[in-house]
Amino acid sequence: MSRTQITSAKRIVIKIGSSSLTGKAGSALDKEAVEKLVDIVATCKKRGAEVVVVSSGAIAAGLAPLGLTSRPKDLATQQAAASVGQGLLIAHYTQSFAKHSITASQVLITTEDIVRRSHYQNAQRTLYRLLQLGVVPVINENDTVGTQEIRFGDNDRLAALVALLIDADLLVLVSDIDSLYDAPPMQAGAKAIHEVENLADIAHIVLGGAGAAGVGSGGMLTKVEAARITTSAGIPMLLTSLSEVDSTINGATLGTYFHAHERKTTSRLLWLAHATTTQGRLILDAGAVTAILERGVSLLPAGVTAVQGDFIAGDAVELVGADSTVIARGLVAFDSDEIPAMLGRSTKELAQTLGPEYERELVHRDDLVLLRN
Repeated sequence: MSRTQITSAKRIVIKIGSSSLTGKAGSALDKEAVEKLVDIVATCKKRGAEVVVVSSGAIAAGLAPLGLTSRPKDLATQQAAASVGQGLLIAHYTQSFAKHSITASQVLITTEDIVRRSHYQNAQRTLYRLLQLGVVPVINENDTVGTQEIRFGDNDRLAALVALLIDADLLVLVSDIDSLYDAPPMQAGAKAIHEVENLADIAHIVLGGAGAAGVGSGGMLTKVEAARITTSAGIPMLLTSLSEVDSTINGATLGTYFHAHERKTTSRLLWLAHATTTQGRLILDAGAVTAILERGVSLLPAGVTAVQGDFIAGDAVELVGADSTVIARGLVAFDSDEIPAMLGRSTKELAQTLGPEYERELVHRDDLVLLRN
């Protein structure tokens, strides 16, 4: 693969961080920054691409109007700032896109919209329809009503999941750091890494947290995790800064380009691998581990030695080897309290002793995604 995938991408997710949209400590929403990003989106649309924007900045934009000088630590004040800031943020986007005769929409997403399959499908349908209508959706986590401490954790992961959600061709993360570096960027001799063929190649690099502006929640670690999600799903990722995004998105060898090596898989399995919250674990014997990893079969009760957690049929669970390595994730077909009586037994034996409804897989292969090759 090469950087030609950047210029040829037909569906792009562009995420911009709080520090790129606001002054130091969120003292103001930078209208020029919004307009610069909008100009780039408009250019992408002129060449025929569909674009979704994942925008941080709601909490940061709400700080100054509330007389706050730094990001609050308590959830209630974060939510209050988000409530004020979301309106300001989308108003600037709407005005800026209107200059290009482009309609923008606001889409607020919570963790429930991603981890619950029915919500996920509804969000997917809405975004597809908006793109069909030529709209640029501006997505943010719904911080105003988030209940688990506001919380995908950061908008880098949200952007990666949105890229999976809409089957994007490219994810672009716009940050206050222009590239991934082999050492802290301010350290003498630190060098930018412009290409990452395999994430294993950068395992030795110490990754930092949130940036110096103090208004974001992510950092380089979350950006690499976003790359891990997208590249494993066949979607390349570009990390760049606002000042260089115009050049990088047109193919210049700037920023950091994370190559995707895996084939794209179905939206359903991507959801299962990256967006679900598991409710328990099934511990597998060595034979079952080998069968699932090498033959791609369903998981039968005979290959399970123990069950952990409290879940019901249809929940996502982890499939774990005896050494506690998670090898797969799947949707279980039985409640957790039913499974102990089934362990180590064949489906025919279960049908004879418990009834014909037990003559089936614990996790069907169509409801299973490998997390380890």
